[in-house]
Amino acid sequence: MKFGHFDDDAREYVITTPRTPLPWINYLGSEAFFSLVSHTAGGYSFYKDAKLRRITRYRYNNVPADSNGRYYYIKEGSTIWNPGWQPTQTELDFYECRHGLGYSIITGKKNRLAARLELFVPVGDNCEIDRLVLTNESDAPKSFTVFSYVEFCLWNAVDDSTNFQRNFSTGEVEVEGSTIYHKTEYRERRDHYALYTVNAPVDGFDTSRDAFLGAWRSNANPEVVEKGACTNSVAHGWAPVGVHQINVTLNPGESRSLIYMLGYIENPQEEKWAAPGVINKTRAHELMARYATDAQVDEALAKLHTHWNSLLSTYAVRSSDKKLDRMVNIWNQYQCMVTFNMSRSASYYESGTGRGMGFRDSCQDLLGFVHLIPARARERILDIAATQFPDGSAYHQYQPLTKKGNMDVGSGFNDDPLWLIAAVYAYLGETGDMSILDEQVDFDNDHTLAQPLLEHLRRSFGYLTTHKGPHGLPLIGRADWNDCLNLNCFSDTPGESFQTTGPSEGPVAESVFIAGMYVKYGNEFAEILEATNHADEAAAVRDEVAKMEHAALTAGWDGKWFRRAYDAYGHVVGGQECEEGQIFIEPQGMCVMAGIGVDTGEAVTALQSVQTRLDTKYGIVLLQPAYTKYHLELGEISSYPPGYKENAGIFCHNNPWVSCAETVVGHGDRAFEIYKKTCPAYIEDISEIHRTEPYVYSQMVAGCDAATFGEAKNSWLTGTAAWTFVDVSQYILGIQPTLAGLKIDPCLPHEMDGFTLRRVWRGATYEITVDNTAHAEKGVASMTVNGQPVPTNTLSPAPAGTTVQVKVVMG
Repeated sequence: MKFGHFDDDAREYVITTPRTPLPWINYLGSEAFFSLVSHTAGGYSFYKDAKLRRITRYRYNNVPADSNGRYYYIKEGSTIWNPGWQPTQTELDFYECRHGLGYSIITGKKNRLAARLELFVPVGDNCEIDRLVLTNESDAPKSFTVFSYVEFCLWNAVDDSTNFQRNFSTGEVEVEGSTIYHKTEYRERRDHYALYTVNAPVDGFDTSRDAFLGAWRSNANPEVVEKGACTNSVAHGWAPVGVHQINVTLNPGESRSLIYMLGYIENPQEEKWAAPGVINKTRAHELMARYATDAQVDEALAKLHTHWNSLLSTYAVRSSDKKLDRMVNIWNQYQCMVTFNMSRSASYYESGTGRGMGFRDSCQDLLGFVHLIPARARERILDIAATQFPDGSAYHQYQPLTKKGNMDVGSGFNDDPLWLIAAVYAYLGETGDMSILDEQVDFDNDHTLAQPLLEHLRRSFGYLTTHKGPHGLPLIGRADWNDCLNLNCFSDTPGESFQTTGPSEGPVAESVFIAGMYVKYGNEFAEILEATNHADEAAAVRDEVAKMEHAALTAGWDGKWFRRAYDAYGHVVGGQECEEGQIFIEPQGMCVMAGIGVDTGEAVTALQSVQTRLDTKYGIVLLQPAYTKYHLELGEISSYPPGYKENAGIFCHNNPWVSCAETVVGHGDRAFEIYKKTCPAYIEDISEIHRTEPYVYSQMVAGCDAATFGEAKNSWLTGTAAWTFVDVSQYILGIQPTLAGLKIDPCLPHEMDGFTLRRVWRGATYEITVDNTAHAEKGVASMTVNGQPVPTNTLSPAPAGTTVQVKVVMG
């Protein structure tokens, strides 16, 4: 069942009913100011950090769902409605939401009055623009009143939702003409305020939530709107809001636009005040002046479209499969940008009040983003590396505003250091910018400990080399990629964090998954060392990698698949002797991607076991059989009901690892089959089952053991986005940036005749045609560059600004 459709020409998803299974959202902004907007205009805004600079309030887990946002009430006679249906839920005569790249357009019609709401964050400014265009589609004049509404957050989203004894007394505003300034705590330590304005004279305003809503009411039935007139309230403590009243009369066929802005302003300390108690509004006035007219807003929207046109031109495919093209060219890359910006900090599932930027998460997100804006990827790598500890281990997360590591979920996740190598290699392969390795980067944000980035990579690899268990496999520490496999936790007390309870280091518990990472990214580290004239060190690294590969094929091999781990007692996790959790997905994908067992047959055998034991119609589950009781020695993974999350759910993040692995052994049909099972465009028809947005990936889909098999959760902010783009762009379509050059090695379903692809790499444009009329799954029979045969399928960089014609014949 569908609730909308793709408009590929406009690069939009068009939602045709407000009654979707869940709120379907979009992200506005790509630099510092961000807004989440649902298809009914719900959501919230923040500057850089969803916890520390939250601008508007949002109430998670609320009933009815998604009942706070930026709302525009229209009162015509006794009828009150919203263009996006929420929160009044008045039935509309027409409804449509178009989620596009960095913007959303919501249109509602009632009684032949049309309201079109355009929402976007302009490139280069810290504000959200909401343009409301009202059109009288009747044959008689219409008079009505428009009320805007936002509810301000008192900056720190955690404190805002908990510290009521203070917060009920701190709310403070100023009102100047049509602009409402939210200046809570500005008098003391803050140098920033928010503003909410409209480009027209107002007939009234309110800044007190109590005055606007009325006693015992919600935003579904505000008293002010029912009465048709604001009270001009000024908030003193309690809950500040921004409300504008504008009375409108339209002749038949006439339209009027109202441009609302929600903005964020910072002032230098010495310029905070214009007069005693009066905030300095100079920068606010300058910001408002840039978006005061329709022409200015149109220009800003055009600039936003140009921005995305430029970004998406970096990698674009044309094939016979429109769903493949749709995901590769538009939605997957768009989601990669969002996950790069947000990490796992702010969505409709991640509240923005806990997790900041993940060390591991951000490194993986960069894999799918680096080709879009390499300069920002470079900056992010240096930010991440600066949070690393001197011994090579890492904070598990850091705050985006301060860029400093925090211990909210502890540290000691022993896969973290290797992800830094993965991110740096991806950046070097994309850009060839070896100078980043010489950048002086802090350890633990301490300038006195700064070392070149290459030394950070050295310590990343060295940490795992010196932290091995009894079988020569890497110690798992607090956990590896699977945060819920907590082999050193042993928590039996309700409410304890599995990620901070117990020792972060145990001398026994080992991870076969990290062993696969060690081989894959150890080899990449060796390549980096060779490219920087450290041949002897590279050879030593490869010796260590060879030892780890041997350990993975002996202690890590269970006969038909790779084991998952050894617990703190030295017992196998993910082996045939286990009653529950006999086989896990993660080591099968990572070990084969690393090349372990490819030449000796274990790789193919492991992937066959995945297909036999873990595959379902909605994707590959994380493990089988599911855990049916709590295992103290395993931690959080066994705390979930069977089929959910890490306990045998379909964890979409690691499905592409298996797809990548299938291309390593040349199985194009199987790789593409796996790709399609979790790819939104291919499962749009089951939206009533899947429930989350049909244009972006979700983190988890309920597995075959679950009562809600096929239901997705936690959409948008997931490493699935980056890894699936890596899978489809580098492994299936086979365009792989490496230190040695641009490698072209497609692995396709045999029925695909080929494709054409435009790839910008190191400043040159590669126009690539792949001919698969031989219906091969893998193998390059011949390749020409600018019409000349070449002996290898790895291309050296062409001069920046040139265009290179490449033709590949598979066979």
